[in-house]
Amino acid sequence: MLDKDQVVQIFLEKALKNSSFKILPLAGDASTRKYYRVVLDNTSWVLMSWDPFDPIKYPFTSVLEHFHQSHVHVPQIVAMSPTDGLVLLEDLGDLTLERKFWEQQNPEGAFLFYKLAIDELIKIHFEATKNKKPCTAFDIEFNVEKFVWEMNYGKDNLIKGVLNFTLNDKVDLEIQNVFHKISTELHLQPKFISHRDYHSRNLMIKLDKMYVIDFQDARMGPIQYDLVSLIKDSYVDITEDFGEKILNYYLQAAKSNLKNFSEEEFYHIYELQSIQRCFKACGSFASFFHQRQDRRYLKYLSGTLKKVMKSLTAFPEYKVFSDIIIDSGALEKKFDLL
Repeated sequence: MLDKDQVVQIFLEKALKNSSFKILPLAGDASTRKYYRVVLDNTSWVLMSWDPFDPIKYPFTSVLEHFHQSHVHVPQIVAMSPTDGLVLLEDLGDLTLERKFWEQQNPEGAFLFYKLAIDELIKIHFEATKNKKPCTAFDIEFNVEKFVWEMNYGKDNLIKGVLNFTLNDKVDLEIQNVFHKISTELHLQPKFISHRDYHSRNLMIKLDKMYVIDFQDARMGPIQYDLVSLIKDSYVDITEDFGEKILNYYLQAAKSNLKNFSEEEFYHIYELQSIQRCFKACGSFASFFHQRQDRRYLKYLSGTLKKVMKSLTAFPEYKVFSDIIIDSGALEKKFDLL
């Protein structure tokens, strides 16, 4: 039986009709997928290596094809071998929206690129949702159970895990009630295809276009989920004014697709979604350290927690939640010194 390296070599030789290529490892995400840059002369590609898959049912290929049909900029598949778990993709380079943001001397310089990001998001939310061809994104959704699970992920990994803060049974039940109420209200919103991780590290700039990656977890959900992911992104420092400008651009572009639109209701859900989505992000950052001692994401915890607290001020009925964050010492904790 051939080992994985031999399988990769044969696959690439067949796809590129050449054996003189070089394979360089790339930093991957938190999943089991592995990525490599394949270089041949002056051309390069990205190789994704995973387990064997069914290209119709495999979320990565299913969503990629659906987004492509809906004119969303996604990397092109050059070749694939489903039985070997290999996909050769167009190389989008290394310029993320995060890097472009930090290169700018002021937010105005970054606005052009955020407009491009919003343009792609409009296509995901509306054009891709209207395209009713089969796609795995239609088969799963953000519902009460999923939203509650994400919030508990924050509680278990940050509050109970990293901070080692004990909740008595009464307070724990009160927190569960808060999580359930927030999640129920979000679940009742109209649902569109949601990318699920639409932040600056999953948006790539190639020439004059914005490309979307890491879309395999796409599912049905409120439009505010992706907007919070982008505008309250933990990896960049978006001011309130700049965030409002990005949001206004989205609303203007989405106007014809939003029926019975209420600005007051939209912003209400946006702040509620901010609590849920940002606390989920805290859970992810904390879990990397709590579960496998990965310290790289600890530096993003404090800023993201402040976003949760700011949005909670609009919901005094959820004071028990903000009290837990305060009482656990989360706001004073120097996470990067752990």
